[in-house]
Amino acid sequence: ALLLALVLLFAYGVNCYVLILYHRIGKRRTRPLPPLQPGDPQPPVTVQLPIYNEKYVARRVIEAAGRLRYRPDRLQIQVLDDSTDETTEVAARAVSALRAHGLTVEHIRRERRIGYKAGALQEGLRTATGEFVAVFDADFVPPEDFLERTIPGFADPKVGVVQTRWGHLNREYSPLTGAQAIGNDGHFGVEQGARCWGGLFLNFNGTAGVWRARAIADAGGWTHDTLTEDLDLSYRAQLRGWRVLFLPDVVCPAELPVQIAGFKAQQRRWATGTIQATLKLAPAILAARVSPWVKLQAFLHTTHYLVHPLMLAVVLLSIPLMLAGPVFGFPSNALLVGSLFALSTSGPTGLYIYGERQLGPGWARRLRYLPFMMLLGIGIAFSNTRAIWSALTDRSLEFVRTPKFGIASNEGAWLGKAYRLRGFWDGVAELCLGVYALCGLWLFVHSTHYLIVPFLVIYTLGFMWVGGLTTVQALLAARAVHMVAAQHRVELP
Repeated sequence: ALLLALVLLFAYGVNCYVLILYHRIGKRRTRPLPPLQPGDPQPPVTVQLPIYNEKYVARRVIEAAGRLRYRPDRLQIQVLDDSTDETTEVAARAVSALRAHGLTVEHIRRERRIGYKAGALQEGLRTATGEFVAVFDADFVPPEDFLERTIPGFADPKVGVVQTRWGHLNREYSPLTGAQAIGNDGHFGVEQGARCWGGLFLNFNGTAGVWRARAIADAGGWTHDTLTEDLDLSYRAQLRGWRVLFLPDVVCPAELPVQIAGFKAQQRRWATGTIQATLKLAPAILAARVSPWVKLQAFLHTTHYLVHPLMLAVVLLSIPLMLAGPVFGFPSNALLVGSLFALSTSGPTGLYIYGERQLGPGWARRLRYLPFMMLLGIGIAFSNTRAIWSALTDRSLEFVRTPKFGIASNEGAWLGKAYRLRGFWDGVAELCLGVYALCGLWLFVHSTHYLIVPFLVIYTLGFMWVGGLTTVQALLAARAVHMVAAQHRVELP
């Protein structure tokens, strides 16, 4: 079982080198698109802003949409507001201000939040007037020239989606946000470009992109039978012959989660949704008229969250393996296991380093967060394994949003604000896994099996850091709640 887990991790790790190669080849052949020039035709565009209980960031994204440079008579903005708190009042004031400046803005409210984000996007299409539909989540701040630089991508009539690169408003806020930025840069700085330029399937990332309205309709529209409606629709569109174009030079910054529980909620939603989408799309992918290589890459793409249960299996099997007797048998077996470990780990690490170098000056300084990224990727293995298990065993869907606190710089606080998540017992479980990995580490050192000791060190530190941060932040959040409650009781007459 341990060898099987290592072989599968090896496959995902080595594929990182494949994507780096695709990126290096494709980048030489690709040139940035020229933006729209004064006098160029400007087709009608609808901008959709799905929000749900986002009182700290709703105004920011609405105002950013209003600053987009585009002919007002060709621009429609839809605020798709499913909120149940004061976010609705915040959004209404921002909408009124844009209307006062002559913009066409709809504030769309639904009585029932059916289908979550996918349902809101589909509802908005009923009154959308745009030939193209741009989507921005509430934590994003599109630059003013976003439409000028993305609409030219649709000159090719087979392009159904234009996806841009995510930037980061608060990369330097903490080691947690710095680690997330490294992970996102690996995806957008390498993976998306490699898949686009290599003729492979890639995904619309749910935000900071533009759809051709006809492609949405042709692919069957937004559906909510998975938690990753973006991955689902983009694959269905590509299976219908539409292309996804990735523009790495167009950057749309966003707020990274500053609370570890919020980040893990985001990752659980993505892990659950990708497995659900894989189960849904697998028959169509296998039947598609594409090469076996493209199908294999699609499988590796849509199942990449399986690395987390595989890593968890390696940790849990380490002690039973040690107690069962001779661990590796022949020296060649030990070398094989050590090599699989090394290649499985070095692949993603190499991709992150390469990705930062592609993003230009300052890459070496940004890499100081790489160790935290490695620990974060391991530390969330327990949380994401639970998410994958629920995707396989529980057909019910619950969309747990990622809290945003309006922290758009390296300063600000989330404590004392609404939307905080707890996750105390998740942190305790991760700390226990850290202790378990530490025990395995001691056994392997004591028996002089040193080849996989470095990896057990990383696993130990990963679970300890994520578990400790989760526990501490949960306790701080609970303390803040109690302090607010106590203050409220004192202020009562």
